[in-house]
Amino acid sequence: MRERLTKAMKEAMVSKDATRLSTIRLINAAIKDRDIAARTGDGSEQGVSDAEILGILGRMIKQRQESARLYEEGGRLELAEQERQEIAVIEEFLPRRLDDAEVEAAVRQAVAETKAHSIRDMGKVMGILKSQYAGQMDFAKAGAAVRAALG
Repeated sequence: MRERLTKAMKEAMVSKDATRLSTIRLINAAIKDRDIAARTGDGSEQGVSDAEILGILGRMIKQRQESARLYEEGGRLELAEQERQEIAVIEEFLPRRLDDAEVEAAVRQAVAETKAHSIRDMGKVMGILKSQYAGQMDFAKAGAAVRAALG
């Protein structure tokens, strides 16, 4: 994932795509912040995993969606469009989103794996889904599907 980001940043520099370059720099800064926060006291320089990077990207998209909505409500359409352009760049680094049928199948598989029987087991099921499908599904919708499967 880091190699993809570095390569994309170099390409954006060459093509002089300012929006893409600034967005990729923001992504790298967020990852670097997370790396620093994750450092242990024993001096190991192990960075965050690709799954954590996908989580960071997902949060960045949610932040920009909210900002775009607020800008639209405030009549700042040019800023809302800028947020949408950043979302498009960030989404390039996320895996393909699962469709509804694939989400249902993943939920059924996670329920079977955890041997979940009631809504009390929802945390276990969601934990498996988040570890296996980070960046691939909307977990709010997945949570509803898990509730339906366990309810």
